[in-house]
Amino acid sequence: MPRLTQIKETKKGRLALFLDGEFVFSLDEDTFAGASLHEGDDLEPWQVEELRKQSDTRRALDKAMDYLSLRDHAAGELYQKLCRKFDEHSAAYAVARAGELGLLDDAGFARRRAAELLRKRKSRREILRDLAAKGIDRDTAAQAVEALYDSGEDGEDPEEAAARALVERQYAAKLAAGKRDQVAAALARRGFSHAIIRTVLAGDDD
Repeated sequence: MPRLTQIKETKKGRLALFLDGEFVFSLDEDTFAGASLHEGDDLEPWQVEELRKQSDTRRALDKAMDYLSLRDHAAGELYQKLCRKFDEHSAAYAVARAGELGLLDDAGFARRRAAELLRKRKSRREILRDLAAKGIDRDTAAQAVEALYDSGEDGEDPEEAAARALVERQYAAKLAAGKRDQVAAALARRGFSHAIIRTVLAGDDD
């Protein structure tokens, strides 16, 4: 049976546990206090594993709070990032806890992200792909994009305006050089529809 031979406070304020003289993992203060651990305690293997799980879930939650302090995240995006550092159970716990604390709002995140991407002259398809990559479900992403594209002023199609601004900013020289097909292909690769491309480039047919 492993023996807890040393408890040592780390520079980050956690409590490092040493079993039979070897470091195994560290605990946050709350988890440590709840476990009522003392040097010299003999621990069953299942107790060690349970403490390890508690350590992992708390570290995952702390990391989630770090991520959320920097910027908003979708729940799926946060989960994916946490899974790179922690097991799935710990990552899921941290995401669920962040949701309980009111720190996650996928619908709001999707609306803000979609608006940001439209300002960067992204197409509807690009925005939907980006939201999917962030872990936003299809229905939530579609609602955010539809609301965004319904907000055009004076009847102007926001996607058409984005494509037109993109052409003026990045492809004016190519159009002037008669390379219309290259510009059309570039817009298509960016996800703009053929109808939008035809409309935006129509003036260059004259």
